[in-house]
Amino acid sequence: MDLIEIFKPLVFLLIIMGSQVYGCPAECRCYSMTVECGSLSLQEIPAGIPNSTQTVFLQDNAIMQIRQQDVPFLSHLQYLYIQNNSIVTIEPGAFRNQHGLLELALNRNRIHIISNSVFQGLEHLKVLYLSGNQITKLTDFTFCKLQRLQELHLQENSIELMEQQVMAGLSSLALLDLSRNNLHTISQAVLKPLISLQVLRLTENVWRCDCALHWLRTWINEDGQRLLSSVDKKIICTEPPRLAHQSLLNVSTNSLICIPPVVQIDHTEVTARMGDDLRVSCQASGYPQPLVTWRKLVQIRVAPSKVNSRPRNSALFDLGERNIEEQFDSDMGSGMLFLTNITAAHAGKYECEATNPGGTARVMFHLMVNLSNHLSHSHPSAGISQEPLYDMDSMDFNALGMATQTAIAIGISLLALTALLLIAVIYRKHRKRKKAKKEENILYVNDYSDGPTTFAQLEEYRDEMGHEMFVIDRSKTVFATYKDSSVIGSLLGLPLPEQLQDMSTQTVEDEAEPEDADDEEEEEQEPAKEGEDMFMNQGLLFQSQIAYEIHC
Repeated sequence: MDLIEIFKPLVFLLIIMGSQVYGCPAECRCYSMTVECGSLSLQEIPAGIPNSTQTVFLQDNAIMQIRQQDVPFLSHLQYLYIQNNSIVTIEPGAFRNQHGLLELALNRNRIHIISNSVFQGLEHLKVLYLSGNQITKLTDFTFCKLQRLQELHLQENSIELMEQQVMAGLSSLALLDLSRNNLHTISQAVLKPLISLQVLRLTENVWRCDCALHWLRTWINEDGQRLLSSVDKKIICTEPPRLAHQSLLNVSTNSLICIPPVVQIDHTEVTARMGDDLRVSCQASGYPQPLVTWRKLVQIRVAPSKVNSRPRNSALFDLGERNIEEQFDSDMGSGMLFLTNITAAHAGKYECEATNPGGTARVMFHLMVNLSNHLSHSHPSAGISQEPLYDMDSMDFNALGMATQTAIAIGISLLALTALLLIAVIYRKHRKRKKAKKEENILYVNDYSDGPTTFAQLEEYRDEMGHEMFVIDRSKTVFATYKDSSVIGSLLGLPLPEQLQDMSTQTVEDEAEPEDADDEEEEEQEPAKEGEDMFMNQGLLFQSQIAYEIHC
């Protein structure tokens, strides 16, 4: 006993020294490895929490945010309770050093939006309380960093929408509580990653019993039997009115119907002035009410090598263009596209898309921008111009500058003049070639003796100009007949001697002036025809030194 009394002050001194070494926030109570700071009206997380602390209680205070510097060095922290505060925002990476945290209570706060950046560093977290906040939407991959999470409490929020990949990565999740929210529907894809799920709570939501819940009705009767209690199976319909207050399990399959969306825009093509504001309404109808989204489609030219390296089903076109979607906020029903202080960058094609469980409908809208700065003074509120001047997809000629327009016009004129000159040169060469060919086809028959001739007496040779010549050889004794002579006359078209002399003279003039041969061709044909008739009527009349010219 005496020994204990001796060491008692020493033990007390060590405790005091230990508390001074590790420290403890002045407002809090510290014992063992726990820091108790609850119900102290704190507006921020107090500084000075020992690094060796494993459990921190901060419930029932007025803390409004969690910053990165609030709990930076608590590497041994396992349990953190900050429920019943006024937390609105959590800075990304606020828990990046809490790798050993197992349980985090953020319920009963004013959190409106959460993202996966909030949970960075919590790869060992097993229980997450987010119930009783003001969360309205859960986006894809929000909890993907919580791969060891086993319990997720989201009840008593205002959740209306859960995207299909929101639960991605939660392969260890055993309990999911979504009760008492504003869920109208839930996709089967939401639950697909939850391969370890054992408890699911969906009661007290405003369920819309349509075709989108057909899978849930079937799932409850089959796989859902092991996950839902008798209370959780009571999925009560809120709409449509004809199915209100009925249990989903009691509704027939034929009653779970959807009406595909239909969309329309008053004007599919509009021209706006620079600096104006524009509002375009995309009206969508269907059941359930479609979700309307506006997108701007922008084409970007990329290098051909990059195009060829991508698969055919990628976003790249064969021409090396890609459609980049600039998405605007979505809303229900009548989707409004608001564009303020319009510039040339706003010009282009927009797409309005309406989606519901029954299908998807789209309509295109084309906006062109008038680059003129001269606004109408008589109608200052007018936002539409009747003169389209600029389009992002196809350049309008009127949108170009005066110098550019003049240069283009001169270039087009020069091209047209060059084309006309080229056509004239080609035509001239073709005409000369035709005349030369015609001259080569002239057949000369010379007769230097009296009397009739036959084809047997004709001998062929070429003169110095290369023309084919036929000369009558009288040394060949061939008796001519009327028939032979008539044949020669009919085949060669021989005229009378007086006419032949005139034609011979005319032929010499033609050779001297070949360019006028075409103009006088018709005049040559008529005497030849008259000569043929006279030759046939007067019989075999020939004179010496006669040259016959026949155009083949």
